[in-house]
Amino acid sequence: MSASVIHVEVVFATPQKQELVTVELEEGSRLCDAIDESGLAQKFDHFEVDPRRVGIFGKKVGLDQVLRDGDRVEIYRPLLADPKEVRRQRALMQAKP
Repeated sequence: MSASVIHVEVVFATPQKQELVTVELEEGSRLCDAIDESGLAQKFDHFEVDPRRVGIFGKKVGLDQVLRDGDRVEIYRPLLADPKEVRRQRALMQAKP
């Protein structure tokens, strides 16, 4: 009996370009398998996956997370600015007369 197949989307974006790739994997495959199968490393210069910056449907998970059919694997990039600091600076600017 052969293993069941699942379909998973893998998404990654830079400020200049975004990519969504659908991959077919065997049931029981992990998040890292989907990233490898996606081919994104060949499409983006300096592509590097930080194990702390991956998730499924907006929820952070580990690279060993077992995937389910229909999951969307997201590879997050570092923030350009700290959101707390941006809000603080905006509040200071609005408070000036």
